[in-house]
Amino acid sequence: MRGMNYAAPAVLLLAAAVSGCRGETSEDPPIVPIRNMYNQPKYSMQQSNDYFADHRNMRPPVDGTISREHEIDPRVATGVLEDNTGYVLTIPPEVVKASGGMDAMLVRGKERYGIYCSACHGLSGAGDGIVVKRNAGMPAPPSYHDPKIGISHWPDGRLYATIENGKGNMPAYGPQTTVQDRWAIVAYVRALEVSQAQVANVEKKP
Repeated sequence: MRGMNYAAPAVLLLAAAVSGCRGETSEDPPIVPIRNMYNQPKYSMQQSNDYFADHRNMRPPVDGTISREHEIDPRVATGVLEDNTGYVLTIPPEVVKASGGMDAMLVRGKERYGIYCSACHGLSGAGDGIVVKRNAGMPAPPSYHDPKIGISHWPDGRLYATIENGKGNMPAYGPQTTVQDRWAIVAYVRALEVSQAQVANVEKKP
């Protein structure tokens, strides 16, 4: 028996054992080191829970909790001065800085304006959007460039508040847009006023 190689039979035995397990489903429970973390009670979102006095499983946020995205500066969040005496005259400089500068803000404002505003107000702000053209009898929104409306004389904060809260037939766009985007739209509307005034001056020339 001297010199006999025992390695080959061992390998064959191991191969047979492994091949015999292929395709078979074990009925043994899975090996879980910490069983109490594998099987633990839980509640569904709308399920009643007797642990709490109100029996609600979904817990309301702690009083005073605000989201990380919540704007705490009332001037920036509402367009109104902190003492409620009037509107912010111009776009707050911290908003411009957070947007990456006025150029970047205008690019974003043009994009957001095209999505939310141009359908009614038109691409130039003249109140001739596609929704108005396709709905006969629908009152057209006033042109930004109508001196009787005087939007050019509005404080920027008032324009921002109108976008956020709506006015007349115009719905509130606060739920659909962010604070930064609303200010970006304000900046773009101001740019439209300047550009359209330049167009008007050119057309008046003989």
